[in-house]
Formats: sequence, C-alpha cells, structure tokens
Amino acid sequence: MHRSSKLLGYLLMAMALVLAASPPVSASAAPPPHRPSPARPWARLCLKLKLQPRHKNIRCVFPPAPRVAKRAMLTPTINEISIPTTPSTPVGIASGPDGNVWFTENYANKIGKVTTGGVFTEYSLPTADSQPAHITTGPDGAVWFTEATNNKIGRITTSGTITEYALPTSAAYPWSITVGPDGDLWFTETDANKIGQIDTSGNITEYSLPTAGAYPLFITAGPDGNLWFTEPLAGSVARITTGGTVTEFAAPSGAMPLGITTGSDGNLWYGDGNGKVGSVDTSGSTFTEYSLSDPNSFPWGMTLGLDDNVWFVEQSAGNVANVTTTGTISEYALPTSVAGPLQIIVASDNNYWITEDYVDQLAIVTP
Repeated sequence: MHRSSKLLGYLLMAMALVLAASPPVSASAAPPPHRPSPARPWARLCLKLKLQPRHKNIRCVFPPAPRVAKRAMLTPTINEISIPTTPSTPVGIASGPDGNVWFTENYANKIGKVTTGGVFTEYSLPTADSQPAHITTGPDGAVWFTEATNNKIGRITTSGTITEYALPTSAAYPWSITVGPDGDLWFTETDANKIGQIDTSGNITEYSLPTAGAYPLFITAGPDGNLWFTEPLAGSVARITTGGTVTEFAAPSGAMPLGITTGSDGNLWYGDGNGKVGSVDTSGSTFTEYSLSDPNSFPWGMTLGLDDNVWFVEQSAGNVANVTTTGTISEYALPTSVAGPLQIIVASDNNYWITEDYVDQLAIVTP
C-alpha cells in the first residue's frame, strides 16, 4: 500500500474514534467521513500557499467553514447525488461518448459511470491503490484516465473493459489528461516534471519541462493547435506543440495557476490559487487577472460553459462560479457547505456536473 493511502487510513481510524466518543450531531453539522491526503495535489499546493501571510488562514487538510457566495446574478438550481461507494473521494469527471457521466473514485480505486437520471455503475481497477485522478473521452470512443500512484494511463470501454499502460518514468504521478488536436491523449506528470503523450494504441512519449520543479498540473487543448498547461510551483502557464516544443510564460507575480480551459474569447483561462481567475492570450504576452470575493477560495477545475462563460469550482470556499470574458464573476454556494468541489464539466443533459470530493457526492447545476 502506498504511503498516502496508509496515512489516509490512519486519519480515518482516528476520526472514527473521536466521533465515537463525541455526542451525536445532526447530519448537516457532522464532518465528512474522510479527508484527502496531504500527498494529493490540491492539498500539497494549498499547504504551499499557507506559507504566505495572505493565505495563512486557508484550510488545506480538513474542509473549511462555509462561506457565503457573493455577486450571484441568476441563481441556478443545484442538486446533489450520493455515490454508492463510501469512501470514494471523486476527483475527475467527463461526459462520456455514451451520453453518461464518467468519474474517478480516487480512494475507492474505481471508475464510476452515472446516467443523467442518476443510475450508477462502478468498475474496480485491476491494480490495487491506483488512485485514479482525471478522466476524458478519447477519440476512439473509449474513456481514458490517469492512475496517479499506479503510474499508468488507463482506458475503459463504455461496457467496462479496462486496459492499463505503464509510463516509462517511474513515480511520475500522472494527473490531468485531455485529447490533443493530433488525436492523441496528453497528460501531466506532476512529480516527474514532464508532459506525456499516448496514442490510442498505447505508445507513450514524454517531454521534460525547461523549469525544474514546475509541477505541471492541468492540461487542455488550446485554440491555436497546441496544448496548454499550468505550472503552479513555477508561477507559469505553458504551451507545448504536438511536436514537443515547450514554451513557458510567467503569470503575474504571486500567481499559482491551477485549472485551465479555453475560453470563448480565444484566450486560455486559469484559476489562480492566489484568490483570482485569469486569462492569457495565445502569444503568452498578455495576462489579465480578476480577484475572487475570498482570497482563500482556491479555484480548481474549470470548463467552458454553454453560455460562453468560464465555469469553475472554488475548492476551499465550496462554491461553483463563473466568469464572463470581461471579468464579471458570479459565485454560488453548493448545498453541502464542506463538499470540497474539484472538477466541473458540461454533460449531455446541458447541466454542469461537479465532483464533491469530501462528501462522496456529485453536484448537478442547472443554469
């Protein structure tokens, strides 16, 4: 068993003993049954931010206190559904080629599938303690995902057949994955400081980054035929061509770029752990950032919405939010205040689906 999984097990046992000795509390007041290991990327980066005086009060390991969403314009309807397995700790989520929603169960070591009507199916991974992270629909009609601690890229058909491909670099910790303009799958290797490329036959190529310890995190296909990704520990947003040429662009001072997506304006939009969302043009020369209502909100996953706004989740604040291309931000509190939202997508039902990592739920946002 990996060290991070052992640590999580110890924390769960300790929490169970504390709860057993405590008086009963209401379901709304009770803490979630588990919490993410500090080894996972969102906790590691949050702890890095905590070293700064501006972020000294951010809560990184246990869910934070609820915060009130501000500047909400038209309040959407938000519902939540529970995942059958607990603890599950869902992380990545994608709209599948079959019209269903697919997601990873990081702690449960499963890939989940749910219809837009709420019917779940779960598939256990062949290798124990793989900690599946992010997931995307491939060009071959299958769903592809990263196995962070198993050091593999996984492929699952819509009927549940799983194939795994080992990475050439050991302990690379593959995290985010997306489809490139070349029809290959591209992914980040956070601990190896590389970007990986895998074709649908399973052939893998890796590209080292110019800056040591950049910690490549999220990756997305850009509007310019390249792949774009974030380097939170280098304070940069970077571009890689399909031929493997990497160019890094320094974000504004103090920035910690996290999630990234292409906006309707042709720019790349990213969440900044410094309590902001920002954009950069494809030349890498012009950055613009907009402050969130809470500097410790920790914006994480992002996606382009059907309304041409960029939608994102605030992992620490427990909000779902969107930003227009001119910088107007609207934030909405999730029903479960300590949900720990991580990733957001637009599903086939035209709703936004969110993984709620702390509470083993999926949220459905109807605009």
